[in-house]
Amino acid sequence: MPDRGSRRKPRKEPLPKGPERTRVAAELRELYEEGITIRGIAAVTDWSYSTVHRLLTEAGPKFRLAQGRR
Repeated sequence: MPDRGSRRKPRKEPLPKGPERTRVAAELRELYEEGITIRGIAAVTDWSYSTVHRLLTEAGPKFRLAQGRR
């Protein structure tokens, strides 16, 4: 089957654990609170949308409403 180039390669390193995970989640929260979308953070970090959302949920920001999806 030909490679269509639409899929990203999975991230090689695993998600951090313990205090490192808390630190990473806090950094993602800062990016989100600066106005970057979850999809934007996922693109920069090379993690999936659901992984970024899970880490943000752990960090506890107030989530914005999705714009344009109605």
